Amino acid sequence: MLGPQCCENPPTLNPSSGEGSVQEIGGLKTYVIGSQNSKAAILLISDAFGYEAPKLRKIADKVAASGFLVVVPDFFYGDPAINPDFDRQIWLKAHPVKRGCEDAKELISALKSKGVSAIGAAGFCWGGMVVVKLAKFDCIKAAVVLHPGPMTDDEINEVNCPISILGAEIDHYAPPEHVKRWGQILSAKTKIDSYVKIFPGVAHGWTTRYKDDDEFAIKSAQESHSDMLNWFIKHIK
Repeated sequence: MLGPQCCENPPTLNPSSGEGSVQEIGGLKTYVIGSQNSKAAILLISDAFGYEAPKLRKIADKVAASGFLVVVPDFFYGDPAINPDFDRQIWLKAHPVKRGCEDAKELISALKSKGVSAIGAAGFCWGGMVVVKLAKFDCIKAAVVLHPGPMTDDEINEVNCPISILGAEIDHYAPPEHVKRWGQILSAKTKIDSYVKIFPGVAHGWTTRYKDDDEFAIKSAQESHSDMLNWFIKHIK
């Protein structure tokens, strides 16, 4: 994980980006947008570049406009993988997916203590690996995984809530043949609603790191955002 595709077209982080504000929830600095009185919340879990990526916050703002409370935590504790010279293996060891899952459960508990009753989670790349682990617990009601890092068939088998997997045609970490196989595994789980889609002509990371001058990538990214939002409207609202 965190190979070349994960690091292509990195964002310029901006702590002031987005229409929301940064609060502390469950011990994590968290970008928050949407009605504080909403009973329905969406947790967005970033790729390795973290919660200050402007395009990620733009997605959060869009989801919030549909009536959700949206939270985007800093799971990396101020240490996103933004330095081009960073050691990938050392960074991954410092920020294991298992810890991300535990932190997410703490944040979800904090949201529920504030009166939120229905929570969905979406994850991008590193965040997708966290979300698939969350999806086996009863703490979320729906999940969306977008161009995830490596996941196992066993993890897919353990999914216990409605899940959508949105993959890229050009992806070294979640190649189409893996995504299709996960779709077959999920289809066999007749009590769990699932939706699997492979977007043609785009590469790993396209939903949050598309190039601003690439109209095709932008359109595909927007389509994936709409698919994600519609999944949550179907299962969370």
